[in-house]
Amino acid sequence: MTKIIGLTGGIGSGKSTVAGYFKELGVPVYIADDEAKKLMDSPEMVKKIQSVFEENITEDNRLNKKKMADIVFSDPEQLNKLNSIVHPEVRNHFISWVKAHKNHPFVVKEAAILFESGSYKDCDKIILVTAPKEIRIQRVMNRDKVTENQVLERIENQWPDEKKIPLSDYIIQNIDFENAKISVGEILKELNKM
Repeated sequence: MTKIIGLTGGIGSGKSTVAGYFKELGVPVYIADDEAKKLMDSPEMVKKIQSVFEENITEDNRLNKKKMADIVFSDPEQLNKLNSIVHPEVRNHFISWVKAHKNHPFVVKEAAILFESGSYKDCDKIILVTAPKEIRIQRVMNRDKVTENQVLERIENQWPDEKKIPLSDYIIQNIDFENAKISVGEILKELNKM
């Protein structure tokens, strides 16, 4: 049976870069956030999501993701409502995706909120990508063109690394990408022994 390797890390930790290294080495990688965004573009999902928000978050029958992000990242209750709609859809999509990759000994599921959503329980092994908070903040500010406060709001909605470390099988300190790439190679050797 195909094993599921969870790959997670706080915003700006570089987990997407690490996921890319696994892909380069031939491992199928499921990027949960990307798939969630695609699923959220479907007309049925737009209707479902709009139904839980009091204010209009659509524009031309599509979600205004910037407006939605501003709401959910400043209000945990709204974030929970959104997650209660999106997570089951992503979970079902992932199950189908794993079936399509059943000829691989393992696949990687990259998810920012693997622990927070509880989906870590479905993983055979977990890799946590970490980086110092200052580096993470700078990366996200550069990538998303947002303020430090906006990044800190998002960080507040995620578990701190101290809570994730005891639940993780492997830790990648992602301060410099070259060392992170070496760590991926070493972890892959271990995973191949499973």
